[in-house]
Amino acid sequence: MQAAVRKRQSNAPRSSTNPSQPGSKPEGSSMKRPQFHFDLWFYLTVQNWVLDFGRPIVMWFPLNKPSAGDYFHMAYNVITPFLLLKLIERSPRALPRSAVYLSIITFVMGASIHLVGDSINHRLLLSGYQLHLSVRENPIIKDLKPATLIDSFELLYFYDEQLGHLMWYIPFFIILFLYFTGCFTHVKEEKTMPLSGWLLLGPSALYYWYLVTEGQIFQLFLLTFLAMVATVIHQRHKGSVPDANGLFLFVSFSVTMCLVAVWVAWLWSDPVLRKKYPGHLYVPEPWSYYTLHVKDSH
Repeated sequence: MQAAVRKRQSNAPRSSTNPSQPGSKPEGSSMKRPQFHFDLWFYLTVQNWVLDFGRPIVMWFPLNKPSAGDYFHMAYNVITPFLLLKLIERSPRALPRSAVYLSIITFVMGASIHLVGDSINHRLLLSGYQLHLSVRENPIIKDLKPATLIDSFELLYFYDEQLGHLMWYIPFFIILFLYFTGCFTHVKEEKTMPLSGWLLLGPSALYYWYLVTEGQIFQLFLLTFLAMVATVIHQRHKGSVPDANGLFLFVSFSVTMCLVAVWVAWLWSDPVLRKKYPGHLYVPEPWSYYTLHVKDSH
């Protein structure tokens, strides 16, 4: 009799929601409860402003070799990947680790390439290099002898402003987009952004404006933003909307698009910057505007 009872108990299906069974978990316990990550967004925004935006400023106050700006860049290369990994760890859903780690490695490589090129470029600025002019049109470059040296400086410009930026910013936006795809919810209380998020929105969007314009990555930013819009539309059809973190990221990018549009409209008819940045997607760099219109007035 007892043997038959034990046999029936062993054949009975185990409920995954029964806490009395060893090793069982309540339904949904594997999902992280979304909450607004004010600490990470705050740290990321502050270090972006201090270490990235502040880097070209402190470069004018060299400590030795390397300059103070080089140390800022080195700190940025260490802190930013750490914060991005922390952000991924707090994602409400699991993200592909291989894509995340590959993006982090590429990010560090691109930022390191930019570190070398930017350090040399700063020393050229101290010698009279003009950012609003192309490499060959700069007075200190076009008179170089032999003339083949100009090709070397153009190669340096390619590594610094093109290859370095692509390897730096493509993985950066990939990580943000992967994180964004996990920031959707059905819960009503998790659809609103707290006051701390709204207060942080302005500095965050303004930094992304600087990143897009100075980094000359508007095409990349536009593709990322359109992918976010498509994700929002797709998730709405499934009954989901961005949670507090997803809303913060999406609104930040939306405000950035508006700031870029205002910036381009303001400088639309500038003949010098138009020559420096030809093409249909005309987005001039803030530091080029500074050296052209502001620097000589001080």
